Amino acid sequence: QVQLVESGGGSVQAGGSLTLSCKAISYTSRKYCMGWFRQDSGKEREGVASIDEDGTTRYADSVKGRFTLSRDNAKNTLYLQMNSLKPEDTATYYCASAVGYCDPQADFAAWGQGTQVTVSS
Repeated sequence: QVQLVESGGGSVQAGGSLTLSCKAISYTSRKYCMGWFRQDSGKEREGVASIDEDGTTRYADSVKGRFTLSRDNAKNTLYLQMNSLKPEDTATYYCASAVGYCDPQADFAAWGQGTQVTVSS
């Protein structure tokens, strides 16, 4: 069982930066795929980025070159560094975990409660 707690959200102007953190509580010794998702009101949830325990990362096309995902396994913490933020990045951001590897397909069963990111133009 994994419990996830996000932090680091806030309000910034376009072009600004934020770093989100996700702390895993009661993290087990099993391998986990970790990911960030986002959802704005009235829109479908979309994947932002994912990372395997070995550090392999994947990014949505919309955030490539702007967001950087990393994990500190010793601290059981996931980070999402977001630069050059755009108004379209406004959403509630959720971290999630899945047992095993991100590929071929991860079943994200554990979710944080989310942290709000608002980017104004």
